[in-house]
Amino acid sequence: MKKYGFFLLIFAMAAFLISGTLISNSSLSPEGLPDDISKIVENSCYGCHNTDSKNDDAKEDLDFNTLKDLKKVKKITTLRDIAEVLEENEMPPEKFLEKYPDKKPTEKEKAALIKWAKKESEALIGN
Repeated sequence: MKKYGFFLLIFAMAAFLISGTLISNSSLSPEGLPDDISKIVENSCYGCHNTDSKNDDAKEDLDFNTLKDLKKVKKITTLRDIAEVLEENEMPPEKFLEKYPDKKPTEKEKAALIKWAKKESEALIGN
């Protein structure tokens, strides 16, 4: 009986570790974004703008995990805000980029994010 309990414990621990890994890996990227946009967001935005972020102000302003669930008007406003802060070079903030220069989006990536945000907001307005 002791062997059975030991194997059950090992199995439970393995299941816990595997499920924890799957959960943590799945939460490392925003859902509902096109792949090309998701990659840019993951690199340059998601560290601060996600549900689990320690930066309360950033995740309150924008949480990419909940973007897809926003009501239509709020989503349009949020998408327009994304385009605006990128166009005005307010995001990512300089202080952040000083610490993490590899997180700075290229001009091409920034243009792609702006184009995506504007296109999505316009599509929502048309619906």
